[in-house]
Amino acid sequence: MSVELNHTIVHVRDRWAAARDVGGVLGLPEAQAYGPFAELKLDNGASLDFMDTDGEVHGQHYAFLVGEDDFDLVLGRLKAEGRTWWADPYKRQPNEINHGDGGRGLYWEGPDGHWLEIITRPYGSGG
Repeated sequence: MSVELNHTIVHVRDRWAAARDVGGVLGLPEAQAYGPFAELKLDNGASLDFMDTDGEVHGQHYAFLVGEDDFDLVLGRLKAEGRTWWADPYKRQPNEINHGDGGRGLYWEGPDGHWLEIITRPYGSGG
């Protein structure tokens, strides 16, 4: 049996603005309309399906595995936009990166309180 994540719904106040924000930082193509969603496709076939909500948005955590060159590009976009990033999920190390498992990682605040992360090595991969 094979199990893969196909998509997850991301509740936000403005699905198109949120999809543009996340896709822009990650360097992904523009989201596409799919029913009530702004569907942001990731390179592994999974998607973030942004959906408008009128209720309270509960921030979630989304982590993305990226290559070393892409890490530099994402970090460059965060810097160019004047955004803060952290080496840790507790916001104790602003504008720093971590070196977990021999790679690099960072966190930033996404739309509507969602907490986004990029890593160059999967957790537990050693290093």
